[in-house]
Amino acid sequence: MIGIVLEAAARSVQARRRICGYIYETPLLPSRQIGREIGSSVFFKAENFQLTGSFKIRGAASKMTSLGNDREVITASSGNHGIASAQAAALIGQALTVVLPETVAQAKLDRIRSFNVNVILHGVESGLAELHAQEQAASRGLVYVSPYNDPEIVAGQGTIGLELLEQLETIDNVFIAMGGGGLIGGIGAVLKSFSPGTRIYGVAAQNSAALAVSMKAGRVVETEHHDTLADGVAGGMDEDSITLPLAVSVVDEVVTCTEAEIVGALRDLAFKENQIVEGAAALALAGFLKVAERCRGQRNVVVLCGANFDHDKIFSLLNDRGREP
Repeated sequence: MIGIVLEAAARSVQARRRICGYIYETPLLPSRQIGREIGSSVFFKAENFQLTGSFKIRGAASKMTSLGNDREVITASSGNHGIASAQAAALIGQALTVVLPETVAQAKLDRIRSFNVNVILHGVESGLAELHAQEQAASRGLVYVSPYNDPEIVAGQGTIGLELLEQLETIDNVFIAMGGGGLIGGIGAVLKSFSPGTRIYGVAAQNSAALAVSMKAGRVVETEHHDTLADGVAGGMDEDSITLPLAVSVVDEVVTCTEAEIVGALRDLAFKENQIVEGAAALALAGFLKVAERCRGQRNVVVLCGANFDHDKIFSLLNDRGREP
């Protein structure tokens, strides 16, 4: 497994050179209050300040800059990946089609269309839109861009790890929310290659934990999915996902969090750190808080993966501090 880790890290080094003009190098912010309360050094890698409000543009830009401009790209996502792909295509000058479900929220549809990419509405849910995008790619000779199951996507996300190594001399622990595995696989490969003593914690949402369950089984497992505040990490995995063996190789421990724990972390970020983020970002902090006693006196990084949240949902949770979700 060492080979796939080193290869992924090398791809991230190459990707960083290609995408540096299309992304922000996000800050690493020291905790205002949480670290002091726990007795640890805590830093937040603020991808919530990234262009498009999410780390996803790193992977999208990495994939698109690895192709010639004569190749048309197609993807499917009404969330962070779709928005990031549309903006990356606009910046790079890549021809892009985004397939969205017919039920997509108007605000998301308008935002993706604002980048002047081709939009196809198909199906009543995201899975059908994704299948249609894959079928279009096969029949029309387009390049399909997966949100996570692609070496260049993983490489782009891994550039976060390269920035961390420059921003902090020693990192004992890193906490990363787990979805399809592109983010944790990319960051983990870089850190294990250049800072092997750093411990990688993968944080899973109890209500949708496909990668965590699959890692335990050693193969992609179909799991039941329930609504989660960390909707950015919800959903299943491709049968042939390249991120599973990578995650197995780089993740030292998986922490699974409940919805109540995610909400608690969301409120801590808002009221103690003055940061309002999406549920998937709060999930990473929830994982840290669950094992914080073991990390006392160490240097800990929590990756805040994004801040593209449903305003009504988030603000209702923040305004009702005493009530469980």
